[in-house]
Amino acid sequence: MPEQPPSAPAAEETNPYGGAAATAPGPRRVRTRHFQNAKANGIPITGLTSYDQMTARIFDQAGVDFLLVGDSAGNNVFGYETTLPVTVDELIPLTRAVAHAVSRAFVVADMPFGSYESGPEEALHTAVRFMKETGAHAVKLEGGVRSHKQIRRIVGAGIPVMAHIGFTPQSEHGLGGHIIQGRGDSAQQLLDDAIAVQEAGAFAVVLEMVPSGIAAEVTKRLDIPTIGVGAGPDVDGQLLVWTDFAGMSDGRVPKFVRQYANVRQVLFDAVTAYRADVESGAYPAPEHSYE
Repeated sequence: MPEQPPSAPAAEETNPYGGAAATAPGPRRVRTRHFQNAKANGIPITGLTSYDQMTARIFDQAGVDFLLVGDSAGNNVFGYETTLPVTVDELIPLTRAVAHAVSRAFVVADMPFGSYESGPEEALHTAVRFMKETGAHAVKLEGGVRSHKQIRRIVGAGIPVMAHIGFTPQSEHGLGGHIIQGRGDSAQQLLDDAIAVQEAGAFAVVLEMVPSGIAAEVTKRLDIPTIGVGAGPDVDGQLLVWTDFAGMSDGRVPKFVRQYANVRQVLFDAVTAYRADVESGAYPAPEHSYE
């Protein structure tokens, strides 16, 4: 997505209330309207997860359009077996770090399991916490038809919502594990879920682990952008967990992931060389010492 999509306004107002600038001088902030403009103009949207300020700053400088502070932090930060144990209190400091590190990317806070399921008011309370305490620009929650009331309530309060349907990790036990969604008779349910979140006011929807054919059909039927996670090429954008695409994971990598680097091996080699130098006395050398 370019910094200023073709149908975006030529300039953005400065802070009408005075005080410090909302962002440092530099590339313009991606907004929800840019997602809509990108879909209208056939411009692919790029997204990655991020859980800290260092990766967030790198991804932002590389031009990634949005960063998701995902509940996948459960696996990649906290060492849980699933995303289910993750809490709001655990995700808030991670989201704050990411939001404060970027100048252009749109930051989406993932609402974890147990923070919105009981109804619209709980969902709004959680969304407000993320917006007030972190500086995020939007929230994401899972579920289509079952979550449309929550989405509508949050959007009604002025908070942008990215929806998430198909394989929803927070429901993995109910779904029977990591199983592709939207095949056969369940294709209609996926379409119903997509329409439900659009009607509820979501500005975009993640389609995870669904056949490329039904993902393409959903994309054509919706006015809002679709973001694929293992949903094939015929969607409006792509999202990957950064530790998967950069080769940091030491477990099984999903079929839909292309690994663009082997950062884990680079770090392993660097640490091995450091340990060897310390043990041999090669580090610290004279140039690393103060006189």
